[in-house]
Amino acid sequence: MGLRTLVAPLMRIAPVAHDAAAVDAARGLVFTSVHGVAAAGQGRGRPAFCVGGATAGAARAAGYAVTTGPGDAAGLMPMLTGLDEGWLHPHGRHVAARLPVRGMVVYDQLALPLSTEAAALLAGDGPVIWPVMSPRSARLACEAAHGARASILVAAISPAAALAWSPAPARIETSATPDAEGVIAAIRSLLRPETSAPDAG
Repeated sequence: MGLRTLVAPLMRIAPVAHDAAAVDAARGLVFTSVHGVAAAGQGRGRPAFCVGGATAGAARAAGYAVTTGPGDAAGLMPMLTGLDEGWLHPHGRHVAARLPVRGMVVYDQLALPLSTEAAALLAGDGPVIWPVMSPRSARLACEAAHGARASILVAAISPAAALAWSPAPARIETSATPDAEGVIAAIRSLLRPETSAPDAG
């Protein structure tokens, strides 16, 4: 899209000590991130409900029999009705929604400070387009952007991620679908009224 891009992670995934034997013994698993798949190990043909396409791809590669959800926790919820206690949801310490399945924390999403390059970008003339892929990343980004000189245009993956950015940025566009393609479309929408191509943070 002709944008100058900067990759500046605000979170680092770190493993958490957990009952690996219980995960291995689960009859089926519910995955809401690729990090949960990585922590759960090999599927051995066990069934797995996955929140969306990227997570489903990781679970399939790990040997699970996958059923793919629509891309967000709200859409996944109805698919989990009636699952018994043999099912398990390996997830991060910070979750966007609680599912009706027994959960287990298997990794943490540790906050990282804003990089020097990103701070300089926010102190510039801007504008800056900032994609946010979860409510937690939106909250961390909003905190990091406090006092920024540049105007900030947010492309949010979901309504929950959009609401987590408070107070409202200069402009915000919510993805029509909770996936990378939807966020890219939201970025294109943010670009349309602009007379010049902004930086993308």
